[in-house]
Amino acid sequence: MKNKTTNLVLVGTGGQGIVLASRIIAWCAFKSGFDVKESEIHGMAQRGGSVIGQIRFGEKVNSPSIPTGEAHIMLALEELEALRYLHFLRDEGIIILNLKQIPPPSLDPSLYPKDIPEQLKIKGYKVFGIKAEELAKSLGSTKIENTILLGVLSIFLPFSVEVWKKVFTNFLPTKMIELNIKAFEKGRNLGEKILQSRD
Repeated sequence: MKNKTTNLVLVGTGGQGIVLASRIIAWCAFKSGFDVKESEIHGMAQRGGSVIGQIRFGEKVNSPSIPTGEAHIMLALEELEALRYLHFLRDEGIIILNLKQIPPPSLDPSLYPKDIPEQLKIKGYKVFGIKAEELAKSLGSTKIENTILLGVLSIFLPFSVEVWKKVFTNFLPTKMIELNIKAFEKGRNLGEKILQSRD
């Protein structure tokens, strides 16, 4: 439905590929015929800093900023960042959560919150926990974690697989295209299995 605005928030730390993932989603929306707005990426660009990106698409989108409590889906590349930006997500929203912990430099690792996935579920969110690093290693590169997560995300978005693959082809270095498409397909298949297991 193009007359409904879909709000996505991407969160993680510097170096996890939030900027690229945001641009890929925005271009998939554009190529699928939607009006799309992408906010500036806020946060620390250096490795380890907190980063957030916002994407809105629909028939007509006026503002790139997502109001508090209005995001439909959060793609979290790191667990603590999901907690940090939870206020953006609507009640019973979807969280695609990379089961990965990167303690901020300022935080004693022993103080890192425990059982974040369970905390999120208790709050009523629909949490899809993904061990993206393990899956990426199984394909031969830890650089494709974000693409695996995009594959999971894709089952919730109205873009065809062909559009996703076309955008990957246009955005990525030639030598990385095949590997990223494999990662996307692996993530998408995993997402579909998780959905089916919940039915």
